[in-house]
Amino acid sequence: MGRKEFALPDVGEGIAEGELVTWFVDPGEHIEEDQPIAEIETDKALVEIPSPYDGIVSDLYADDGDTISVGEVFVVFEVPDGASEDSPSTRTGSPDDADRTAEKDGRTGTDSGDSQPDSPGTSRGAQSGTGGEFAAAETTKRVFAPPSVRTLARELGVDLLSVQNRVGKPGERLSESDVHAVVSGTENSVETGIESDTESNGPDSTAQDNDPDRSAHGTNIPSSPPPKQNARADRERTLAMPATRRLGRENDISLDNVPASERHNGEPFVTPDDVHAYLESDSPEPRGADRQGSQTEELDGDQPGDRIPYSGVREAIGEKMATSKYTAPHVSHQDEVEVSELVEVRKRLKSAAAERDTNLTYLPFAVKAVVAGLKEVPAINAELDEENEEIVLHDEYNIGIAVASDAGLMVPVIDDADQKGLLELADEISDKAARARDRSIGLEEMQGGTFTITNVGAIGGEYVSPIINYPEAGILALGSLKERPWAEDGEIVARETLPISMSVDHRIVDGAEAARFTNEVKRYLNNPELLLLE
Repeated sequence: MGRKEFALPDVGEGIAEGELVTWFVDPGEHIEEDQPIAEIETDKALVEIPSPYDGIVSDLYADDGDTISVGEVFVVFEVPDGASEDSPSTRTGSPDDADRTAEKDGRTGTDSGDSQPDSPGTSRGAQSGTGGEFAAAETTKRVFAPPSVRTLARELGVDLLSVQNRVGKPGERLSESDVHAVVSGTENSVETGIESDTESNGPDSTAQDNDPDRSAHGTNIPSSPPPKQNARADRERTLAMPATRRLGRENDISLDNVPASERHNGEPFVTPDDVHAYLESDSPEPRGADRQGSQTEELDGDQPGDRIPYSGVREAIGEKMATSKYTAPHVSHQDEVEVSELVEVRKRLKSAAAERDTNLTYLPFAVKAVVAGLKEVPAINAELDEENEEIVLHDEYNIGIAVASDAGLMVPVIDDADQKGLLELADEISDKAARARDRSIGLEEMQGGTFTITNVGAIGGEYVSPIINYPEAGILALGSLKERPWAEDGEIVARETLPISMSVDHRIVDGAEAARFTNEVKRYLNNPELLLLE
């Protein structure tokens, strides 16, 4: 068997780093090539990272919530001798690399290159010569625990399988408090045959705590009490990664009440392990409607006075918007469309679409109208190749649909929109928008757009000056479709109208071309039967 280091690969255009959301594997586990080993959250999507090898997971060099740079080694495999040496996803480490990775794993001073692969379900630390009743048994039973818990177990010489059995959590995720509870003997022994020394390890005993040479069960393990996870922090501000905030929302708790194990820039920083430990504590905060006390705050909302990390999706959005505004001189054009016929057509088609399990919204009509406008005014479906000093007129019509998500603005792309019918467009928009919101959409599905549509009317807006999705040449914003006063034959009547706003890159699109484009879009939205000809 030989050691193979695996660095985070380039998971998409412009992606330099990602946040580790969760591991799918444990040290000692046998895995197959292409089996997902981890989930990484980039500034655009959640990505599953597949294994490049058949082999055994040897070391994990990151915890849930850690940020990993592209090219950084984050996992090591033990693979059969003769495995391919030229895999693009592997990296041969130098002695300095080994020192760094060993230090990250808490094993400085050891030669990790000589280590043997763990048996599935065992703790690496349990094989390091520590005796006593925590010695690992060879087993294939899987233990769920993050790398930080496994590191703690190694440091204390504890077998995580024993911990799992003694705290009564078969198949459940272990926390650091579980390890501390077993070491200090305060857990409830379950189906292990190991007796808990409750007299010497109980809360009233201090003799053992003052004797570092004693341990809970006769091994040379320094005893330490479990952290008091049930004590409320009641902070006014808390830093956390997006995955941690989602975990808090899913469990209906406020991160301000979760004891923080880390501090970033002097501020409390809560990790997923902190949340899990808090949920497993004896008396966490009441949840949801059961809360007592003063005004209830929004669990997933930011509060006045908070300091929110500018990172991940929000940072990526900011950088892209700044690039667009500083690079492309924007000019905006606004108009209003009378869409009474469109409303009637959609009303007639909606029930027929529903019979085919399609939710027919106005957006597919807008996409078809935009494609017709782009064909009429090719300069809008373009981008500027500054390096070669050329304006590129695209011959594809790939329409981006801006979608608001908890993580920020996502733009899935409908490829070849000119070749798709209304129902096909409706289904694809619905599917990609849903996957963009829950961050399960692939990076490749958000690339290659030639023009973007954003719907500010979904939240009640009318007119806006949208920022171009650079390097595209234009973006169209749809306002709220509703009944408004409309002048018709010298009279004021009520009509369904749709405000539209457009921004273009003035380096390659003139105002007259923008007006021609919006006039063409208006013509199709005003008379939707023309879309049947497209």
